[in-house]
Amino acid sequence: QQQLVESGGGLVQAGGSLRLSCTASGRTFSSYTMGWFRQAPGKQRDFVAAITGSSGFTFSGDSMKGRFTISRDNAKNTVYLQMNSLKPEDTAVYYCAATLRGGMWFRPDLYDYWGQGTQVTVSS
Repeated sequence: QQQLVESGGGLVQAGGSLRLSCTASGRTFSSYTMGWFRQAPGKQRDFVAAITGSSGFTFSGDSMKGRFTISRDNAKNTVYLQMNSLKPEDTAVYYCAATLRGGMWFRPDLYDYWGQGTQVTVSS
């Protein structure tokens, strides 16, 4: 079982950067694929990026490629999301999630554990 806590959100101007962190408290963190999702008010939860446990393979949503980078530090039980060139449309609550299941990592229903979310607001 994993308990996930996100941090690093905040208010930033368009073109700026933020780095989100998600720290897990459970054991065997390195076995989990970790994902980042985001949800804007009135919209569905969208996939941002995912990273597998041991191999560190990454997979990103099309609109984030080249701007967002997911990484992890298994020694610290932490996954990161580096966000550059932020746009107002990136404004959302960002969630991290964990799963032991393989497959379509862009699907929220694949993930078993979720953090509480951290707000990212990008001003124009």
